[in-house]
Amino acid sequence: MAESNCTQVTEFSLTGFTGDLVTQVTLFLMFLLIYLVTILGNLGMIALIKTSPQLHSPMYYFLGNLAFVDLCSSTIITPKMLVDFISEKKGIAYAGCMAQVFIFDLFGMTECVLLATMAYDRYMAICHPLVYPLVMSPKWCFQLVTGSYLMGLTNGMGQTISMSNLSFCSSRVIDLFFCDISPLISLSTSDTTLSRVILRTSASLFGVSSSLVVLVSYVAIISAIMSMRSAEGKHKAFSTCASHLTTVSIFYGTSLFMYLKPSSDSSGGGDKWAAVFYTVVTPMLNPLIYSLRNKEVKEALRR
Repeated sequence: MAESNCTQVTEFSLTGFTGDLVTQVTLFLMFLLIYLVTILGNLGMIALIKTSPQLHSPMYYFLGNLAFVDLCSSTIITPKMLVDFISEKKGIAYAGCMAQVFIFDLFGMTECVLLATMAYDRYMAICHPLVYPLVMSPKWCFQLVTGSYLMGLTNGMGQTISMSNLSFCSSRVIDLFFCDISPLISLSTSDTTLSRVILRTSASLFGVSSSLVVLVSYVAIISAIMSMRSAEGKHKAFSTCASHLTTVSIFYGTSLFMYLKPSSDSSGGGDKWAAVFYTVVTPMLNPLIYSLRNKEVKEALRR
């Protein structure tokens, strides 16, 4: 009966961060700088890969798509967060909230699958170098990237449809700086069993399976590297994987913490800063990691 009298929600309030003015301004400037570096870094990486013939290989084709995904996922979150830092009212329309859920989950899952694809690429390059050019053909690489986007699209649509079927009658305050699935489920006055099942199934099916692909690939890679006799060969093999392994560790570490921890373990402040690292900082770090730790990228930058 109570749910039938529930007024359709038109807007959510975002708590964001602290209400202290000085801290708000400081955080605004800090996140503005991070966002500018994110835009310049990822656009620069895409342009570098497009214009450098030595980077026209499967590894950098995947990296270019990763940079595009990072740029999009950061843009759906950060500009709104920056506006909220200098606004008294930190609200987001219901339609805007659902759009954030859809686009963020689309690109979040796409990145998850792309990172697994990049691990598979490194596995083929190091463990099966003779057949690598045949297996990782342009057509197959295109299919792998297309599959990553399609999985992301499927995830985004599924999560958004699930969220749009929930009712919000008691509270409309989201204790975060953007619309995410977990806080929306916590706010809902509907039966959220199906939504929780979809969330956990998606995280397990795509997230955990992708991380297993990465894990198995790197176990095989490390085994192959350790069996190499040449110290130079070992160093070269490790250097080609170091950037990707660093990116993978950051991405999977924060994302699995956010989406697979028990709901009873939620702690507002800790969750917010984990979300900051996952949504804002990681997209900035990826191009920096590949620029600083990848020899071929550094050589292309010098030219």
